Amino acid sequence: MKFRMVHNNFNVLDLAKSLKFYRDAFDMHEVRRIEAKDGSFIIVYLEDGNSSHQLELTWLRDRKEPYNLGDNEFHLAFKVDDYEAAHARHEKMGCICYENPEMGIYFCEDPDSYWLEVLPEKR
Repeated sequence: MKFRMVHNNFNVLDLAKSLKFYRDAFDMHEVRRIEAKDGSFIIVYLEDGNSSHQLELTWLRDRKEPYNLGDNEFHLAFKVDDYEAAHARHEKMGCICYENPEMGIYFCEDPDSYWLEVLPEKR
């Protein structure tokens, strides 16, 4: 028996805003979409084009208040081959929320306050 991780889910309040953020910040693109016939939800799967792991964004029509992320101690991590260029991009976007220069990493925050770790390919 073999298990393989395939995706993580983030619930989002503004699907269009989240899709734009993930496209602009991490070059992710939509690969699949599921829409409820009654319009109550939309699920969009994103990929980065470099790995098989997907990010599932779920939008719920009736949800109006921000999601409670607790202490937000969980995150997704991205390795990048040009750390300085990625940092410059994210700095320009204004989405860097925490940096740890000693560890050589930083975190971005998406529109729903989920944290995304960025680390160099080689450390």
